[in-house]
Amino acid sequence: MNKLYLNKREQKHLTALVATIGFFDGVHRGHQFLIENVKRIAKQAGMQSAVITFDLHPRQVLHPDQSPSLLSSLDQKLAHIEATGIDNCIVLHFDKALSQLSAKEFMQTILKEQLNVQKLVIGYDNKFGHNRTEGFEDYQRYGKKLGIEVVENMALDTADEHISSSVVRKHIKNGEIKAANHDLGYIYTLEGKIVTGFQNGHKLGYPTANMDPKTCLQLLPADGVYAVKVKTDLSETWLDGMLYIGVRPTYNGNALCIETNIFNFDKELYGHNIKLALIDRVRDDKKFESLEALSLQLGEDKLKCEEILKDESSKNHS
Repeated sequence: MNKLYLNKREQKHLTALVATIGFFDGVHRGHQFLIENVKRIAKQAGMQSAVITFDLHPRQVLHPDQSPSLLSSLDQKLAHIEATGIDNCIVLHFDKALSQLSAKEFMQTILKEQLNVQKLVIGYDNKFGHNRTEGFEDYQRYGKKLGIEVVENMALDTADEHISSSVVRKHIKNGEIKAANHDLGYIYTLEGKIVTGFQNGHKLGYPTANMDPKTCLQLLPADGVYAVKVKTDLSETWLDGMLYIGVRPTYNGNALCIETNIFNFDKELYGHNIKLALIDRVRDDKKFESLEALSLQLGEDKLKCEEILKDESSKNHS
């Protein structure tokens, strides 16, 4: 995939493109369906395909207090886009000046003059331009004057709920990981850096790798215990583990902790990066009457996680 980072003042002499545009947070199944259609139309037209996206969510710039927690960092998003097999991914820097462009101005100065877009495939519910007041018929009208054919993409036909980034966020906030993974089309994976923890897990017989919440740039799921696959700088393969997210109520804690007990792993991980692929939620967070009761529960949690992960492995190899 050819990857370009551009600001609105740069001029690039690009080959004719069939493109789509959007923020694409999470690059879920609906996004993947749209990108597949872009690739198909590009192949039929003998052109290259492209995804045009932004480095920042518009609300991060225009309404920071209303900015949603994202499903993917920019690097993760670009990796998911690359996995679709698109020819090009163009990243525009989103700032207040760019936000002031009308849809017509954006199509002329960015899509036509800067990026040489010949065909624009629009998601059925996508709107762009200042105040997002214009719609598909307006884009078509502007496109005819500019020499850009505008095509509306239909919604992904699913038997269940509508798939969108906001729906996936809702699932994750509720701890509904299997539903979120279904809508994403892949396993939701948190990434961050390991820091020194409280050492309480080690005392209970379940040592943990503690992710610094400040280094995780994604939406965290509801507090509780999760069965996870774990990848670190020191492991070449994905390992089994159980993840705890919460404030440690049994210890009367108040700071958010992201702690992972990696099964059959005893290497020092402080300062290393970690990836946590969330498979399923085991239970809610709760306060236990004693450390002994907590230790017994952790034993049960581990057994449940091992069973879930064994089932997951068998499905992947069947």
